[in-house]
Amino acid sequence: MEQETTIAPPREQSATGWLKREAGPAILLACAMVCAAGATALAYRPGLMTWDAIRQYDQALSGEFDDWHPPAMEWLWRQFVPLHAGPAPMLALQLALFWGGLAMLAAWALRRERRGLAVALVACGMVPLCLALMGAVLKDCLMAGTLLAVTGLLAWRIEARGHRAAILAGLALLLLIATATLRFNAFLAGAPVFVALMPEAARRTKLRLAATSLVATAILLAALPVANRLIGARSSGVELSLVIFDLGGITDHSGVDAFPALPGISDPVAVNHRCYSPVKWDPYAWWVEDPCPIGFETVGAALKARHIGPYAFHVRAILAHPLAYAEHRLAHFNINTRFLVADEIERPVQVEGPPNDWGYHVTPNAILSAIDAATLASAHTPLGWPIVWIALAFGVLTIALDLPSRRIVVPVALSALLYGLGYGVFSVAAELRYHLWTLLAAAIAVVIAGSDVFGGAPVSRDRLALAAAPAMIVTILCIVWRVT
Repeated sequence: MEQETTIAPPREQSATGWLKREAGPAILLACAMVCAAGATALAYRPGLMTWDAIRQYDQALSGEFDDWHPPAMEWLWRQFVPLHAGPAPMLALQLALFWGGLAMLAAWALRRERRGLAVALVACGMVPLCLALMGAVLKDCLMAGTLLAVTGLLAWRIEARGHRAAILAGLALLLLIATATLRFNAFLAGAPVFVALMPEAARRTKLRLAATSLVATAILLAALPVANRLIGARSSGVELSLVIFDLGGITDHSGVDAFPALPGISDPVAVNHRCYSPVKWDPYAWWVEDPCPIGFETVGAALKARHIGPYAFHVRAILAHPLAYAEHRLAHFNINTRFLVADEIERPVQVEGPPNDWGYHVTPNAILSAIDAATLASAHTPLGWPIVWIALAFGVLTIALDLPSRRIVVPVALSALLYGLGYGVFSVAAELRYHLWTLLAAAIAVVIAGSDVFGGAPVSRDRLALAAAPAMIVTILCIVWRVT
């Protein structure tokens, strides 16, 4: 089974000895991170507010929460309002968590006398898509920041012993549970890291590992509904978005009406065919210009009239038409991950938000233009194709157990893989922001694994080739599809 050793300990074990030795690189990297964070803050000041953020801020001001967007984030935002109104405090928090997590990882690498790794870890945060997305106040960006901070704490917890290890693990677990209140699918990203934070005894055998994994998943799954209940958020029926999207996909691919009986619609299959798109569920929502007659309110009312819960009806439809459901989900996942697609699905990032009642907006500036241009360019390369990052995470896992840094590589790569694959089941839209954590986690796992290999980890060339094969194959397929 997995052992507790990682890589060779530093020559000096004092708390500050490594910092004295690595003062020069540490200062340079700190300056680079401050500049990157400052560039994002200046470019997107006071923080880009999309429709999601506008709705969340309105609830933060009123104190009347529903669960369409994470109430925990709205509650937190409300605590900042007396200190500073608007999106600026949330932007500052996101950036602090994001770069604070990378700073902890870089410091961990410097303590191990791995300067190249420290530089590579900081560079992970400077991918154009990351810089651009972190300028928007979004649950996905806050989640990426919290998970980066947890990853940094995990790295230092692995090195620590005794009370210090327990304190680091405790802080990381609290932050991880808070992360799970931001997205209903966050448990997929959090569970592997949760397990890695547990004492070695909890992972010593396969049975204990399985039990610990189940407990971790259960705790993270419970975090969101418990937080919503404590905050007093009312139900918005947000779960209907996934249910309707899947029912629409099943109906379109099977040619059989999978919806509950809808009054006033004589041919649901034909109506649905005009509405359904594998890209996103929005045609069924009320906010589009020409909403589908099969919509949020009509489906919700029909289910209520039949006295059946949305998820129960959802499961029955999937079991009745598994092939149609699989076709729908694979088609959406293909688009969501930018795999075999010819055209840009939608703009990778936003540079301006819609008007809002408080007048908060991003002013065009040179830094914003530079970041946006770099992001748009990189979105047409493997940097902007989530399927490549998912493949990289899978490849790293094939060699991870033989690496000295396996105790951080395994959970981080598994977090990236599970979270990315999870959008094959749970997604209702195809925005790149959903894959921010997958990109970051896969990049971190890759650079740590690469540093281990270059440092002499016992991995043969054949196994390295096999580990690289998934990403290489996926990248080639992506390119061929786009140019033919």
